[in-house]
Amino acid sequence: MTDRDAARYARELFEVTWRRGQAETVAQELETLVSAARDFETQVRPLFHPLVPKARKLETIRRFTEAAGLSRPTAVLLEALAQHYRLHLLGPIAAAFRERLNQKQGIVQARVTTATPLTREQTEALAARLGELVGRQVVLSTRVDPSIIGGVVTQVGSVVYDGSVTRQLARMREKLVENV
Repeated sequence: MTDRDAARYARELFEVTWRRGQAETVAQELETLVSAARDFETQVRPLFHPLVPKARKLETIRRFTEAAGLSRPTAVLLEALAQHYRLHLLGPIAAAFRERLNQKQGIVQARVTTATPLTREQTEALAARLGELVGRQVVLSTRVDPSIIGGVVTQVGSVVYDGSVTRQLARMREKLVENV
C-alpha cells in the first residue's frame, strides 16, 4: 500500500509544482532531504517514530523548513506527511516525483556498472550514445563493481544490457557445456 500512497503524493505534488514552474526545485529539495535523512539517521529518527507527538513533529518540521529556506510545496508536503504519520514515504515520494519530472522532460535514467571508474569524458560519451539508442536524453548514475571483471552493465528502465566480462565468460561456459 505504501507504493500507491507514495505515487499518489508524488502525482499530486507534481501537478501543482509543474504548473507553477517549481518542479525541478522541489525534486532537488526532496532528493536533498532523503540524502540528509540517510546521513543523519539517528538525529531525524524521532520524526519517524509514531510515539512522538504529532504537534512536536509539526513544530520541528516548520522550524526546519523555514531555516532551510525550502519551497512552500516541499514544506506543505512534509507537514502533510507528518500530520498523517507518513514521513516514512519521503524516499519513495522523492523517487516517484523525479521519475514523473524526468518523463515530462523526456529524460531517462540509466544505471551503469563498470569494473573501474569511468572518466567524465567516458561517462558523457556513454550517455550520448545511449541517448541516441533510446531517442531521449539520458542521465547516468555510475557504480563500480570489480566483480564484473571488465566491460559495462547498463540498465535503462527495465532493460539490462550486460556487456560484462563475467557475462561473456558465462556464455562461453554455456556453449562449451552444450558442445560436450
